[in-house]
Amino acid sequence: MIRKLRVKFILVSMFSMLLVLSVILGIVNVLNYEEIVRDADGVLALLNDHAGELPVPVQAIDWRSAGDRYKSPELPYEIRFFSAVLDDGGTVRNIYNDQIFAVDEAKVAQYAAEAFSSGETGGFVEDYRFARYAVDDGVLLTFLDCGRMLAGFRSVLIYSAGIAAAGMAAVFVLVWLLSGRMIRPIAESYRKQRRFITDAGHEIKTPITIIDADLEILCMETGDNEWVQDIRAQTARLAALTNDLICLSRMEEEEVQAKRIEFPFSDAVRETAESFQALARTRGRTLRIHVEPMLSYVGEEKSLCQLTEILLDNAIKYSREGDEVRLTLEKQGRLIRLAVDNGVQNLPKDVVDNMFDRFYRGDRARASEGGGYGIGLSIAQAIVSAHRGKISAAVSAGRLTMTVLLPAD
Repeated sequence: MIRKLRVKFILVSMFSMLLVLSVILGIVNVLNYEEIVRDADGVLALLNDHAGELPVPVQAIDWRSAGDRYKSPELPYEIRFFSAVLDDGGTVRNIYNDQIFAVDEAKVAQYAAEAFSSGETGGFVEDYRFARYAVDDGVLLTFLDCGRMLAGFRSVLIYSAGIAAAGMAAVFVLVWLLSGRMIRPIAESYRKQRRFITDAGHEIKTPITIIDADLEILCMETGDNEWVQDIRAQTARLAALTNDLICLSRMEEEEVQAKRIEFPFSDAVRETAESFQALARTRGRTLRIHVEPMLSYVGEEKSLCQLTEILLDNAIKYSREGDEVRLTLEKQGRLIRLAVDNGVQNLPKDVVDNMFDRFYRGDRARASEGGGYGIGLSIAQAIVSAHRGKISAAVSAGRLTMTVLLPAD
């Protein structure tokens, strides 16, 4: 439990850090890209005022209306651009590429045709930002070379992502190291609680044993009567509850490792289930057992048999008279599935969601009648967790199914 709590704390911390960094870096890079586009569009608008060419003299360009990246008197000597005039059918009629070296007339015609066919009023063709304007004899497409700005944008994007990843790694190491200290008081308190339950349970066992022994002597001297029977029943009930609490406490102690050996799982489950046939008949239930043969498992045989007992006892105890209780054991891929299902009536969803909680009893009247403590399924969950499996409950078509999935490998 403490280990899971620490892992959850680290995951929440790292997810929060990742979310914050992603939002910050996303906003910074999006704003950077939008500024590049806005400045390029400002320059293209200036060029459009002069039919996609540099005016003569170049001082005729009002550089002060350009974007922030180009707001300089050197604008005419810094930009690289080209333009083309196309008719309404998309045929190139005029090309201007005096202000660029890397693009010849064939390339201009290719880029112009691509931009024209897109139908957009502006966009990118490779690293060239273009703008489309209507002119008297067709369409003017002006292209601005944004290669250096886009290269800078990509560099900032890559560097920021790399720095964020390095920061995440550093934060992970720090959180991992510091989380141990933060969780330590909780872990110590949890261990003391588990130890207290175990020690108190052993201490309670002694007076229960003495009471039971004195009761037998009293019975021999005075004879059996309803008071003696009531004391005997309550003593047995208290002893069973104490044993369950000790068992649950031991199962949840992380430092206690059960001895796991390979054993015939199919045979163990079948023998355990067969022992419930008489109980099912006396209570008016039918028990159907389907066990896939020759399944073996590496685990603690005693606790897994106890798991089977808890599930069957719960199904028989809380099913209706005349119902059929079914137990299934089979292999599904890399998992072994143990399922017990029984009929139920009007079982609320909150009962299904909370039935593995300690001392939880959804129907208290039936629970008291059946003699349950609300701790059996908590023990079952602890056993499954100790074997790195999963247990769940679901209601479908008037039947409650308890499903246990254990790793076969």
